[in-house]
Formats: sequence, structure tokens, C-alpha cells
Amino acid sequence: MQGELFGDPSGASAARERSEPAPGAVLLPGWLDADAQLRLVAACREWARPPAGMHTVRMPTGGMMSVRMVSLGWNWFPYGYRRLADDGTPVKPFPAELGRLARRAVSDAYGERVAGVAGAAAYEPDIAIVNHYPHGAKMGLHQDRDERTDAPVVSLSLGDTCVFRLGNTETRTRPWTDLELRSGDLLVFGGPARFAYHGVVRTLAGTADPALGLVGRLNITVRQSGLVGE
Repeated sequence: MQGELFGDPSGASAARERSEPAPGAVLLPGWLDADAQLRLVAACREWARPPAGMHTVRMPTGGMMSVRMVSLGWNWFPYGYRRLADDGTPVKPFPAELGRLARRAVSDAYGERVAGVAGAAAYEPDIAIVNHYPHGAKMGLHQDRDERTDAPVVSLSLGDTCVFRLGNTETRTRPWTDLELRSGDLLVFGGPARFAYHGVVRTLAGTADPALGLVGRLNITVRQSGLVGE
């Protein structure tokens, strides 16, 4: 749609091909073209501004996450969602443009199989979590279980390349698959992979295109909460 914030994403890059690292998980390299990446980075900067801006999360154990994050639509906290951000102000709304982008992502990922993936055909995302990984940041293996639906998760990568670990649905231990996610890559995981343990082992400093003007890595995950009306 002409005039949309994020433009029209491109197909997979010529050098790297579509892959399905686990049943229900689809990686589309280079799905976001350069202009779409720039627009998303600019949007993330606006979303990061206070109030209800980017912040560091303290876990129940007392430790601080090494990533900084901002939520849209619903504010994530360990382990749930609420309408108020950590600074006590209302969470920023979930952008309609981002919803359209995420629905297109699910359609491109699953194609003719979309009706066979739980929650994919009628995907109506209402949450985005933007994580900023400064140099040295990582994220331990975890499951996305705070939503009340098994609809797919859409993950968009911007900036530095990372090593993303996609595990199994039972434990944080092996088997797992390590994937290289570069700027512009799309990863969708639903169906049997929806509740797989996953995390970021490391980021590769200095691998981002300087034209993005971004230090570190941004990851945008888009989700359907199942919390509508609460």
C-alpha cells in the first residue's frame, strides 16, 4: 500500500535462501529491503522516547536484562502483560502499519499452508516488543508463553547480525539449531515451533550497514495477545 510507514518488503535475498529450521518455523532472509529497514529504525526511535519509552527490565530474581525494550499495545513484564508501562504511563498504541506488515509476514512465511497453522489464517496481532541489543547483550533461552493464544510470533531483525538459538519445546537443553539472523531477516515461528525455547547467544558487533545509523541490534517481535477486551 503506497504511503505506508514501512513500504513493501522485498523477497528473500539471492545469496541466502528461505529455510524451515523446525516444523512451523520459517526464515526468510532479506525480507525487508533497505528502505523498509530505515523506516523501521526511525519508527523504533520514536517508540523508544518517553513516556512509556525504552527501559531495562528487572527480573524476579533481581537481575537486570542486558537488552533494553519498549512495548506497544500491551506492556510486557515478567511474566505477563498490562496496559501501563514501567514508568506508570499508558503503553503506546500498537501501530496499524506494523499489524499489516506482520500479517503479510505470516502469509509470506506459510503460503498455501497458512490454514493449517494454528492462528495464522486469522492472525490479528496487537502487541510488539522492541528489544535493543547493545554490544555484548544476549538473551537466555525462554518460551513466549505470556500470550493467551498459540498464534505465530513474527520476528524482524535490524542492525547487527546475531546468533539466534531455536531449541525444542520441552527443555532448554539440546536439541537446538543456531541460526544467523541478519538485518532485514524475517523469522516466523508458529505451529509445532510456537512454544520452542529460543534466545540470542551473541551479537556480532559492527556487522550492521552504517547507513542504518544503528549501534547494536534491534529485534521487533509481533504477537497476538488473546487479551482483547480485558
